Order: sequence, then structure tokens, then C-alpha cells
Amino acid sequence: MTVDAFPFGFTLISWTFIAIGVICAVGVTADVARRPQPMAVMNVVWPVTMLFGGVAWLLFYSRTARAAPRGLSRDERGSSMAVSVATGTSHCGAGCAIGDLVAEFALVAFPVIGVVVGRGTLYDDEIFAGWIMDFVLAFALGIVFQYFSIAPMRGLGLRAGIVAALKADALSISAWQVGMYGIMALAQFVVLPSLFGGRADVVSPEFWFVMQIAMLAGFATSYPVNWLLIRSGLKEKM
Repeated sequence: MTVDAFPFGFTLISWTFIAIGVICAVGVTADVARRPQPMAVMNVVWPVTMLFGGVAWLLFYSRTARAAPRGLSRDERGSSMAVSVATGTSHCGAGCAIGDLVAEFALVAFPVIGVVVGRGTLYDDEIFAGWIMDFVLAFALGIVFQYFSIAPMRGLGLRAGIVAALKADALSISAWQVGMYGIMALAQFVVLPSLFGGRADVVSPEFWFVMQIAMLAGFATSYPVNWLLIRSGLKEKM
């Protein structure tokens, strides 16, 4: 059961954090247009991560990843391991974020997709259809993002690049989704029903505010996995 109307305070908080994320994303989009990233895919990654990271990610981008103005070279002093892992984890999260957005709204627009992924035969709760679609699209987009990072750096062809991308990001994406699903399940099955009598609908601001929190949990669970992948050489240091 979904809640028709949450308390005004919770709705206001939800809209506020969503607005902050969108404003940060628009600002960084304008910034990377003026100062393109050395790695082209990061021109997409950084604005997308602002949607869930907001001001914290904006500060991280400004201090560690902002490119030099066109025609000038950036001071290349190298990044610490912690910064490189955070950048790589954010890169992974951008694909997950886009996948979640597309999957959730696609299911709202075309409910029949839920039947295709098992609703009504394997399970009845529509939330699981969303989670399945989220994972499939997030995984696919995460590998695509990693391909466009790792293939140029290593000079790999299509097949070798895809294999390398799978090795580099399969565990990272899965770890991200574990954290994200954990918080979404806790919120939708326990916290929101206990506090407000039901779940947040996909088209509500409360759902996407909870998703922002869930994405941060995904970052937390994926970060140590990315550290190990970079340390082992399976993933490039960014």
C-alpha cells in the first residue's frame, strides 16, 4: 500500500534535497561543457552523481576532479588512493543512477514490462519488478561506462574492452546494488509503513529522496570493493 499524502514536512525535505541535487547537476553540466574532462565519459558521470550526492559531491568534484580551462593544462600531481577509489566508485554509481531512473519510470509508463520480468508468475509485489529492472539496466550501463573508461586507457578493442569492463565493474556494481536495495527495502517495507502507514510511490518526491539516501549507501558498500579492484589492477586508478 502506498501513501497518498505524506506529512508536509517530509515532503518539503524531499523536494529540497531533490532540488539541491538537480541544481548541482545543472551547474556541473555547465562546468564540464566549459572545462571538459580528460576522460570523456566523466563529462556524464559527474553531473549524474550530483543527483544523489548533492553539495558533498559538488565539493568533491570541485576540489579533486575539475578540469583546467580550455587551452591550459591542469597541475598533474596525482590523486591519493582514497580520492581515486571515490572517483571510481562514483563512476560506477552514475551508471546505476541512470539505470534506476530509466527502469522505474519505464515501469510506470509501461506496466507490462513488469509481467515480462516475472510479476504475476514469480511474485505479485510490483516493487520487485522495479528492482529487477533496476539491476539489469544499472549493470548494463555500468559496464558501458566502464568500457568507455578502460578501453581508451588500455587501447583495447570492443571484445577485449567489454571483458575488461566486466572484470573491473561486475563486483563493484553488484556491491552498489546491495547497499542501495538494502536501504530501499528497509525504507519501503519497515520505516515508511511504520511511520506513515505505507510506502512511497515511484512518482512521489519521497521515493526519490529515499533513493538518494539509498544511493549513498550503495557508494558505501561499493567503495571497499573498488579499493580492492584498483589495488589488484583489475580496475584502473582514476
